[in-house]
Amino acid sequence: MILLTATSSLSTDPNCIKGAAQSSLWAANQTQAKATLTMQTFARIQSPRIIRIGGGVVQELPEVMVQMAASRPLIVTDKGLVTLGHVQRLCDILDAANLPYGLFDGVIEDPTDTCVDAGIAALNAGDYDCIIGFGGGSPMDTAKAISFMSVNPGHVRDYKAPRQIDRCGLPVICVPTTGGTGSELTRWCVITDTGAPEKYNLSGLACVGTAALIDWEFTTTKPARITADTGIDSLTHALEAYVSKRAHAYTDAFALSAMPLIATHLRTACNDPTNATAREALMLAASQAGMAFSNASVALVHGMSRPIGAHFHVAHGLSNAMLLPAVTAFSVQAAPARYAEAARVMGFAEAADTDAAACDKLVRSLRALNADLKVPSPSQLGHEADDDLLHLMARQALASGSPQNNPRVPSEDEIVALYKEMW
Repeated sequence: MILLTATSSLSTDPNCIKGAAQSSLWAANQTQAKATLTMQTFARIQSPRIIRIGGGVVQELPEVMVQMAASRPLIVTDKGLVTLGHVQRLCDILDAANLPYGLFDGVIEDPTDTCVDAGIAALNAGDYDCIIGFGGGSPMDTAKAISFMSVNPGHVRDYKAPRQIDRCGLPVICVPTTGGTGSELTRWCVITDTGAPEKYNLSGLACVGTAALIDWEFTTTKPARITADTGIDSLTHALEAYVSKRAHAYTDAFALSAMPLIATHLRTACNDPTNATAREALMLAASQAGMAFSNASVALVHGMSRPIGAHFHVAHGLSNAMLLPAVTAFSVQAAPARYAEAARVMGFAEAADTDAAACDKLVRSLRALNADLKVPSPSQLGHEADDDLLHLMARQALASGSPQNNPRVPSEDEIVALYKEMW
């Protein structure tokens, strides 16, 4: 069952109405784009059983737990959210409903296999019947991994994609606080291996949350840097899903709705952190983009992004932002109608523009967005990489499988050249 709460201020916001109308128009008229990109003729869709969206919807957590026949959650989160007071808000809701709970706040950015092991130990130390992943992508991904690794043997690396993890553990309730990763709705999670510097995808039914409570009010405390990085992360999810070789009409609808919301509201949210309209739009877009890429997959940006995170501990959204303009410029020639349509729906190009002109405007607009949001390069952060490391990263990117979904599939040398361009 999917339940959407009707608490959205987007219904009265003219920019969002315009964006939604544009999205519906583009989704309804895809003939030209389909002619130049072979799309799947079928789709295998996975999503949570319960989805509730709206400001303040976290208050419905006890009701959702009743629907799931659960009453003893382990909250999986990070210490930053404890400091902000967000975890206490969650605990107060559970206390008011007389629901006992445990707390594991040991999640780190880019969660590791050892972080997952610590979470499993916390789970085994209590009598819990569900897990709440509370935070950004790191806590939600960790919650998913704790759940399925508590019932599957071996090391988490044994289950990296393309293997599908379908043996599920305890039900997971995802409550996002950043509006970027879309992990609350996806069938993916990402874990870093401490035995070797590698971030790997994990996928399957066991990586799908049972429920998602998507409450934009948690995002008003996000600093500008995290707002920018998670916003471009969402944009990357939507754009890559739309141009992916695994794109489908179902996922297109989500991608085409997410892109204009992000393009319209991201700068506003960075400059005015408490702007409710912008925050709500970005949270909705993050979830829509999550549904899009979860079922159409990501592509070259994500394939190249993970090794940057693994070797240099750059936040995932930031590494995506670093790569997006260069990878888009590399890829547009292989799917010009799709990229042009993305440019038009985001308002970067006009309806009358040729595909070539629209693609050029898309690349220039993405570079301008990075400049406005002060996205640094790896070298500006003090990171250095020699040819040997860049080739290792390129091989890791290709091994992830994501670049194979890209309209233009690169060679190892071409990936190295792209790394050097953006470095």
